[in-house]
Amino acid sequence: MKYAVVTGVSRGLGESVAKKFMNQGVHVVGISRNKSSNLEAYASDKKVNYTNISCDLGDMEAVNETIESLAMKLTQEKPTSIYLVNNAAAIEPIDHAMNISSSDLAYHFQVNVLAPMATTNIFLKYAHAENVPMIGLTVTSGAAEKPSYGWSAYCSSKASINMYTQTVALEQEKLATKNKVIAFSPGIMDTAMQEAIRSSSKESFAAVEKFKEYKDKNQLKNTEKVGGVLVDIMVDESKITNGKIYHVNQYL
Repeated sequence: MKYAVVTGVSRGLGESVAKKFMNQGVHVVGISRNKSSNLEAYASDKKVNYTNISCDLGDMEAVNETIESLAMKLTQEKPTSIYLVNNAAAIEPIDHAMNISSSDLAYHFQVNVLAPMATTNIFLKYAHAENVPMIGLTVTSGAAEKPSYGWSAYCSSKASINMYTQTVALEQEKLATKNKVIAFSPGIMDTAMQEAIRSSSKESFAAVEKFKEYKDKNQLKNTEKVGGVLVDIMVDESKITNGKIYHVNQYL
């Protein structure tokens, strides 16, 4: 028996990833603010279990309470593997750094950095205690490695994820646990996040016309294909390089 825990599961890449895990016979727990009846029907068809948990990842207290309970429950069932996919993220605020309020910045980092870090930390703790192998993956971005005008929050939050991933992997290797922690850069996909990017003003985000062009020229990646690559990487456990930042462009 294997479990996958996927955040931001109600649409886009998260929904595609959940379905790809189900195709592999993996039971899925989805974490999102909105429930997906789509996934319930899909799970039933694939004869696997799907559970949806409502949690606002912008609320640290809710994250701690939800993830502690879930990690304890799943690891005590002694599955052969647990796959954690921290997919949920925010792109806003998109603006000059000097115009961004402290509250908007705090919320952005809560969703993009603190929630996935805390979720991974908690699952690692319980996986280690119960001797359950775990693969933790957080979705990152090319923005982590290259500054982009108007994206001071997003670039910084994704850079944080990359360094966190590499540091935790170093620790797990040193401790000789069965756990691996990686990140995955999915490229530019046809998602709601891209809609938000294209609706930005040129003053706030200098590259907005370029992103509109990606859509007009049908250059956005399909989430089903990207999700397939992500899941294929995770389930091939013996070939995973701990701490690696995987890039979809190496596969598609």
